[in-house]
Amino acid sequence: MPGVGRTPILESVSDTALLVAHHRAMESARPDALFHDPYAERLAGGRGEEIARRLPWGKSMAWSTIARTVLIDEVVLRLVGEGVDTVLNLAAGLDSRPYRLSLPAALRWVEMDLPALTAAKTESLKDEKPRCQIERVSVDLANHAERQRALAEQAGKMKKAVVLTEGLLVYLNDAIVSELARDLYEKSAIQYWVCDLSTPLILKRMQKWWGKQLKAANTQMQFAPAEGTKFFEPFGWREKEFHRLFEASERINRPMPFAWTIRWQRRLFPKFSEKQTAKWGAGVVLLERA
Repeated sequence: MPGVGRTPILESVSDTALLVAHHRAMESARPDALFHDPYAERLAGGRGEEIARRLPWGKSMAWSTIARTVLIDEVVLRLVGEGVDTVLNLAAGLDSRPYRLSLPAALRWVEMDLPALTAAKTESLKDEKPRCQIERVSVDLANHAERQRALAEQAGKMKKAVVLTEGLLVYLNDAIVSELARDLYEKSAIQYWVCDLSTPLILKRMQKWWGKQLKAANTQMQFAPAEGTKFFEPFGWREKEFHRLFEASERINRPMPFAWTIRWQRRLFPKFSEKQTAKWGAGVVLLERA
């Protein structure tokens, strides 16, 4: 019987990290690559390619991963150049920035993620030398007590920090994101927060494409506040920068599929296009303490 015995497309939320790593490997293999991640293919392994191949739009969605990666690289490097001494990478997944970015040796880069993923990544990169000081912490970030304890342990070790939550918030519900926002604001050394933010319309589309696979992996996409970055204001955070993925993808020449239709709409129906852009305006956000 066809399909019997095949590995599920997604077995856990951690498998999404394999997909993201494969997207970075795809970009790194291009002759005109925007970034070079020599670790991505190793970290993704065969499973990453399999997930991209079997998941609906798995390879086509690489444009958004690439745009997001480029944007976050730019923001993080700029903040480090402005004096940030610690990067707290929550749900770090298979991110390799401490190894591939030009970072000062004195910078502290702290990765927090689930124990199994943290152990697998440590083993895979055990013979590689990071560009900065790196520390990995095993923690379930959805668990309030564990998260508070992990953040408290870092509080006295940093003077000016940025938190990075790439690909994390969308898998949390509003209540947990609110708790996280409060927890981060309580640590006065955390000056900035870099995250990616979706919209309700995009969330609905992604649930249509990947909902069954995510449900089988005991997870789901949840967070896409209709009010955008204003969601964070009651918890002490305000928008400093918002970089839309679509505009970034055009700038770096990694357009989304059928991007020509959006360009066409903008020329012929500018007012309608402006409203549509707001509905589909996912992006990378830099938040700062209010």
